[in-house]
Amino acid sequence: MSNKKSEPGKGRNNTRLMRLELWFVPLLIILPIVVSIFLIRDWFYRGFSLGISTYDGELFLAIIILIGNIVFDVPFLKSLISIREK
Repeated sequence: MSNKKSEPGKGRNNTRLMRLELWFVPLLIILPIVVSIFLIRDWFYRGFSLGISTYDGELFLAIIILIGNIVFDVPFLKSLISIREK
């Protein structure tokens, strides 16, 4: 038999976790974008402008970071907004 009573401090812990997630949102969203912009800028100045093909890896890495950030952050933000509205 399962006992489905709620634990006494569970609501308060969920609120704390939600607050912690809200504090990390800017870090989780802005930091990968800044890193990918830095890598794209570095590739443009050193790789594209000077014609050095060894910097193409930086462009590839920046695109992977940027796409990964968009793919995972959009659903994360939608879920935070829906939870926040409840």
